[in-house]
Amino acid sequence: MNFEKQQYITIEDVLSQAHILISYNDARILLQHVLKINHAYIITHPEQSLTPIQIHTFQLLVKQRASGEPVSYILGECEFYSIKFKVTPSVLIPRQETELLVDLALEKVSSSMPCKILDLGTGSGVIAITIAKHRTLSNVTAADNSADAIAIAKTNAERLSVNNVNFIKSDWFQALTKRKFDLIISNPPYIALNDPHLNQQDLRFEPKLALVAEQDGMFCIQTIISSAASYLNAGGWLLLEHGYNQAKITKQLLKEAGFISVFSRSDLAGIPRVSGGRYDPPL
Repeated sequence: MNFEKQQYITIEDVLSQAHILISYNDARILLQHVLKINHAYIITHPEQSLTPIQIHTFQLLVKQRASGEPVSYILGECEFYSIKFKVTPSVLIPRQETELLVDLALEKVSSSMPCKILDLGTGSGVIAITIAKHRTLSNVTAADNSADAIAIAKTNAERLSVNNVNFIKSDWFQALTKRKFDLIISNPPYIALNDPHLNQQDLRFEPKLALVAEQDGMFCIQTIISSAASYLNAGGWLLLEHGYNQAKITKQLLKEAGFISVFSRSDLAGIPRVSGGRYDPPL
């Protein structure tokens, strides 16, 4: 991208040049950030000219993206469930498929009655905060073993004026002794240690502790399932996001742990993405 000899440089010009180095969609998002505009504005004003400062700023961002750095980390924010959240390299980048986990949680939680909810491995807090925002009578506990993640999640809750979420530093259930919930949800690490995708695209930059689990990616899922019943009220639900090939074993583990009404649900791409079950304690 070199516009030094051009005097009149438009939105269309910079996007066309940036598309040589990065995807058009990434270029558009970066330019929207620089110009503080939305997608509709880009479509309707392709001939608008840019100032030298805007061009320089945009070029720097494109260079970062061309080196592989995720757009969300470059901008320091990411949209999830139509809400903008702060993210840093200390937390995972929220992904659209995880919105299914929120959808299913909202199905289980009444909007007219109080409910105690636990989000394990909350990261940037997107799941806990989104549910709390849509179910204002609920009390949500968001736990994570990373102090950096908890700090980011707290910042997101404050920015969005969500005050029915409590954040706690905890290694899964470790700091939650004797507490009971009506719903436990988690998007835990579930990628196998030797998965080649870890060396590709955005995953190269994300925290490995939040991505990778032993036992072919099943260790954290198994850990949560084996302990969850002790922290659920009778009739409470456990919902877990997992990998594309982990639905069958996750459902098996849920059944072995005494959960009933066990199910899996696929994301928009048709990939089994969330499994869950209801806790029915023995009489």
